Amino acid sequence: MVEQGQMSLAGQRLGAPETLGISTLEPGHKPPAMPPGRLVPIRVLLLDDSEEIFDISHRASGRVLFEMVCLHLNLIEGDYFGLEFQSHHRKMVWLDLLKPIRKQITRPKHTVLRFVVKFFPPDHTVLLEELTRYLFALQVRQDLASGRLTCSDASAALLVSHIIQSEIGDFEETQCRQHLLNTNYIPDQMALMDKIMEFHHKHIGQSPAESDYRLLEVACRLEMYGIRLHPAKDREGTKLSLAVAHGSVLVFQEHNRINDFNWSKIRKLSFKRRRFLIKLRADPSQNINQDTLEFLMASRDCCKMFWKICVEYHAFFRLFEEPRPKPKPVLFSRGSSFRFSGRTQKQVIDYVKENEFKKLPFDRKHSRVQYSSSLSPLRHQVPNQSVKQCWEGSFLVSSEDSAVVRPGGNSSPSTQRNGCSDQTYPIQEDSSSPAAKQPPVDQAEVTCALVTLVNGHADDCRGATPSPLISPMLNDTGAIRTDDEEDNRRKNCPADNAYFIAKELLNTERTYLKDLELITVLFQGVLDKEDCVPDALKTLLSSTYEPLHSHHTHFLQELEERLSLWEGRCNMQVKGEIQRIGDLLLKTVQEMKALSAQLQTSSECVFALERACVASRSLECVCREFELQKVCYIPLNVFLLSPLHRLLHYRQILDRLCKHFPPSHTDYSDCKAALDDVCELEAALRPGLEEIENYQKLLELQKDLIGVEHLAVAGRQLIRLGCLSKLSGKGLQQRMFFLFNGVLLYSSRGITSANQFTVHRQLPLHGMTIRESEDEWGVPHSFTLMVQQQSLVVAACSESEMEKWMEDLKMAVDMAEESNGPTADLLTASKDVKFSEVESEDDLCGSRTSLQRNGNDSAITLQRSNTTAHVCWHRNTSVSKMDFSIAIENQLSGNLLRKFKNSNGWQKLWVVFTNFTLFFYKTHEDEYPLASLPLLGYSVTHAGESENIHRDHVFKLHFKSHIYYFRTESEYFFERWMKVIRSATVSASRTRYRNRTELD
Repeated sequence: MVEQGQMSLAGQRLGAPETLGISTLEPGHKPPAMPPGRLVPIRVLLLDDSEEIFDISHRASGRVLFEMVCLHLNLIEGDYFGLEFQSHHRKMVWLDLLKPIRKQITRPKHTVLRFVVKFFPPDHTVLLEELTRYLFALQVRQDLASGRLTCSDASAALLVSHIIQSEIGDFEETQCRQHLLNTNYIPDQMALMDKIMEFHHKHIGQSPAESDYRLLEVACRLEMYGIRLHPAKDREGTKLSLAVAHGSVLVFQEHNRINDFNWSKIRKLSFKRRRFLIKLRADPSQNINQDTLEFLMASRDCCKMFWKICVEYHAFFRLFEEPRPKPKPVLFSRGSSFRFSGRTQKQVIDYVKENEFKKLPFDRKHSRVQYSSSLSPLRHQVPNQSVKQCWEGSFLVSSEDSAVVRPGGNSSPSTQRNGCSDQTYPIQEDSSSPAAKQPPVDQAEVTCALVTLVNGHADDCRGATPSPLISPMLNDTGAIRTDDEEDNRRKNCPADNAYFIAKELLNTERTYLKDLELITVLFQGVLDKEDCVPDALKTLLSSTYEPLHSHHTHFLQELEERLSLWEGRCNMQVKGEIQRIGDLLLKTVQEMKALSAQLQTSSECVFALERACVASRSLECVCREFELQKVCYIPLNVFLLSPLHRLLHYRQILDRLCKHFPPSHTDYSDCKAALDDVCELEAALRPGLEEIENYQKLLELQKDLIGVEHLAVAGRQLIRLGCLSKLSGKGLQQRMFFLFNGVLLYSSRGITSANQFTVHRQLPLHGMTIRESEDEWGVPHSFTLMVQQQSLVVAACSESEMEKWMEDLKMAVDMAEESNGPTADLLTASKDVKFSEVESEDDLCGSRTSLQRNGNDSAITLQRSNTTAHVCWHRNTSVSKMDFSIAIENQLSGNLLRKFKNSNGWQKLWVVFTNFTLFFYKTHEDEYPLASLPLLGYSVTHAGESENIHRDHVFKLHFKSHIYYFRTESEYFFERWMKVIRSATVSASRTRYRNRTELD
């Protein structure tokens, strides 16, 4: 028996708001207080068939009971669920959350309420929490067993195979057969047992959470998913059934859908006694002039009950926020006062992604699998297309006369009441509707996968707090306060900017030498132990990187000695000799010219390693496993190319020194001579660098994508990658787009052990046209791609994103018209290359609904979860080829003081910025970073006076509700950190980058 006083323990999450699983709109609100009165035990049957008893006041409203159930389950996304019970007419009805329970249930002690799914979203990926998906999976399990969810035999077998994978784990024939004999999941299960076992055999390695996701992925495509039929008749007396879905009111004959009426076409819903009325908007193109459709239901109660659920479905999926209550009439009222109560889907998604919740385990009653489940938005495991809103796109108006319905009609809803109706509900589809105005909402802070993790291991983030800078080593509790220490140290530092430029050189040299050590010591050490590595590859790596490592080790020692003397006390004569850096730079650059062969072969190392991995599966496995280690915090190929990147940094540092020193300065001539040598060396290596950088990005994408082949070939160029929302019959759905010269790919992120993107289609750029279409479709920042007499409507998250995509697309189309670059089919032979995305039920058993693995070697499928593509997916943004080029030049290392928004002191950290990401260490001597923070989507600004920082040189990183303050030791480093971080947080347009290059 569960009382309200006990719920705080069951539902508490450390560090989380107090609104867990509660349909309140303001953070910090508490559950409704229990009204006074005697307690009545209420029995609630949960989806796992367990029964709980809740003691509540006999005066309590339905909301009190509902929120007690959500708290008992630790359920955050409770708004998708409801409580239903059998009325005295033996009809299942929903518990009204606003009315007292005693007015709805006449015999509460003898009534069992069922906690079930009430609102079925068309896309399962909007469900952010593992527990929510688990409960939805249990609902699908029940609907299958009861025969409510009808489908083909192939689909039924596939659904059951995912259920038993979740319950008994990996396939073992005897165990699987015995389990199916003992447990009945679908009617006539025996006839499908062999088919179920065949599918089950393909799911080896799926965790229960993955199985839930796959189950919902299949179920969402079924026509009867989430459908609750309400018997009715038309005017001719033909037996029909009515149902309501997220986007329309549906009409069925038996179990076949014969018609649907999209919300944007409906002007008003009303009922009069047993008659249910649908009033349509005028549509001259379909010869509809405010037509009214009439259906006869069994009773007035049945009619009102269906009208209520229609009102709730429309409000939940189509409105921004909970509708306000109607003002009470002065004299008398007509019709029902019923209204939707609770958060809308948009509010649920916003609430979950804007708040961080401590993860708590939950039990899977039917599962025998050993696993680690937690209650949290498992964004590292599941593609969070929750960032999109599934507002409606196009639907069929009738089965005979189909037409595309554009979302967000502007017709004013009629407020005229039918004189004989019991209640009307105007369907408002004006410009304030989410379908008309709301673009896809970008993903909340992706904590486990993209921030607290460096190498993508999910195990490392279990139980960790979501903030990227909170860990046993980096949390604020007990942190050393460094305010006075840093202030004193700052007073003793030289004031000359040349000193800070030299210190930047020292800091970045330390990071660069660590990167070289990763290759020469760690990676080559691993390769030396493996028999599968060709001797030629070992020789190439050692002859390339060991001389570079030796040279930069000596250079770093000289730098440290020079900076140590620079910071010390000395007389003016000695100061002129030691407070300079040009002589060291000139010396090292001249030595690097002698190592130009090693710089050139660093590109060849990338090609050679890839060829060797293609030839040897064992070597590929070794490289993948090494890349997943914590020390390998960025892709391995980036480490291999670091000597070329370092040359660019030397050029930047020398350029700043030459601009700082007057020509008469003793250091100017050395710096100018070194700069000329570096520019000469860079000019010789620049063409090869651009080619290898593009090749390295293609290799990274090739690992991220499922369903493509021959991506990294000569002539292929990556132009832009990022998120757009595709407009379809299910509304706006988040997709990952990859723009190359000659072809555009788009994909979705699947829940696989590899965290990869599954490519849906490829669109040739030859003959493609692009036009803005916001006015046409009513979707903000949308544009249409026309190719081969077919169209694709997509929407960006902002106007600037739309402009960047359209600019790059038009440029790529022009290139495709003029060039004979690679236009071969990139999709693998198993992929359907039709433009349409409609799959039949029999197609559901294909590759898109099963884990895709390369043989039995699971290590091959392991992927980093913090690659650029994954960060773009979660932050709902994009990155261009030019952004990658800018990122190579904008790398920085050094000490920063960190402060959280609500903390008092500052903590000193060693920070490395590269690959659009901040990596955090305790000191520069640490072997691997303790945390990371991808900056795509963040904004960087000065800390304002109103924020009570009261310190100099403080900048603020801000993304939604996540705020971090960082403090630098000088004005120089403040400007440098602001500049490099802005390069990652603000994507450069083609025009701005071209202008910047010309100015440089």
